[in-house]
Amino acid sequence: MKESPFYQYMIRRIFLFLSICLGITACSDNDTFTTSGSARLTFSADTVKMDTVFSTVGSSTYTFWVFNNASDGIRLKSVRLQLGNQTGFRVNVDGSYLDNALGSVANDFEVREGDSLRVFVELTAPENGKEEAQLVEDDLVFSLESGVEQRVHLQAHTWDALQLRDVRISRDTHLSSIKPVVVYGGLRVDSAATLYIRNTTIFFHDKAGIDVYGCLDADGVTLRGDRMDHMFDYLPYDRVSGQWRGLHFFSSSTGNSLVNTEIRNPEDAIIVDSAALSPNSQRLYMERCVVHNCKGAGLKAVNAYVGAQYCQLSNTLGDCVAIHGGVAIFDHCTLAQFYPFSASRGAALRFTNFLNDYSLPLELFKLTNSIVTGYADDVVMGEMRDSTVAYNYYFENDVLRTPAVADSTRFTNITWEEPSDTTSGGKKLFVLIDEKNLKYDFHLDSLSTAKGKGCYER
Repeated sequence: MKESPFYQYMIRRIFLFLSICLGITACSDNDTFTTSGSARLTFSADTVKMDTVFSTVGSSTYTFWVFNNASDGIRLKSVRLQLGNQTGFRVNVDGSYLDNALGSVANDFEVREGDSLRVFVELTAPENGKEEAQLVEDDLVFSLESGVEQRVHLQAHTWDALQLRDVRISRDTHLSSIKPVVVYGGLRVDSAATLYIRNTTIFFHDKAGIDVYGCLDADGVTLRGDRMDHMFDYLPYDRVSGQWRGLHFFSSSTGNSLVNTEIRNPEDAIIVDSAALSPNSQRLYMERCVVHNCKGAGLKAVNAYVGAQYCQLSNTLGDCVAIHGGVAIFDHCTLAQFYPFSASRGAALRFTNFLNDYSLPLELFKLTNSIVTGYADDVVMGEMRDSTVAYNYYFENDVLRTPAVADSTRFTNITWEEPSDTTSGGKKLFVLIDEKNLKYDFHLDSLSTAKGKGCYER
């Protein structure tokens, strides 16, 4: 049926009325702005606290939100850094950069009712000339059209550092620095050189590491990744594995020594390549070292002569210690496999007479006065593929989380930590295994059954 002209007229009037109403509503909701001093912005953070950053090196990006919860829109005359370009903060407000060359200010922002702006903050601070990290502060000032000023405080600590990029050590060199050392690209120690590192903390950028063709002699050294910010509020990147590449000792390298040295959050912490085995030439000696939180192996030695005393090797995606042939002698060590990021973690200890398709005689693996434990029911993996190839090992006065073995010629005075001992692996031996916050303390608990063993003994 065809509508009458009156019906069509009324329909047009109704649509016109609704359009006017919607237009008025849209204007009242989105396009009215107030200059009342009582109208204020709200912020998702009153203070932006950055982690410690190295001077002259750009920080990660931090963000916060600016909300308008008032009943009208609010105009901003400007957003500026109180101290201009003096502190090194860089700010972007909803796509507008506060150009430090033009007074660190941006003008004319509108925040409609119920709307928001996102603010991005970074920092590249100048050197401060101090040995210790220094506090850097500034205020981000929001000047409203009403004349009201609101502020968000910016805060960080900056630390002067010695920066090394793709350094090649071709002669004997001593590295000792009160300032932290930051390595980009990597360090290479040539075959005719020895690098001595003393009482220094070295921070490695992503993919950086130390390649040793000659000799490395380290004492009182901490080696770790260079990220000092947080992945989450509770989780600093220093507790996240895989932050740098680690140490690689090539076949020409021998006589290496790591004493009182801590290696944390690398990919593979220590790799010792295969070389002609000599019982009179130790490739690597470690004493009172900590190797912790690796995305690969803690120590992987291939047909090498290595030794360790009073060392902790813990929490690795691969094996904490993997000995493939050669000679390895460990005394008073703690091998603890509580890697938190994957259930397919490796063993605490693996020793074999082969690697891939190669037979590698295990002339001797000896572990004394030590602890080998972890989450799994069995964290000690001895593997022999060819019975005609040497496969010699000996354990004495150890705590081992593995099913008991009735072999008195290879195992003497062993405490067998079987699965029935605890429902949570060997955690009960130690002071702290905090999986939630990824904090670990492998000193022995006061009730530990492993007193006198491991790298801390008590």
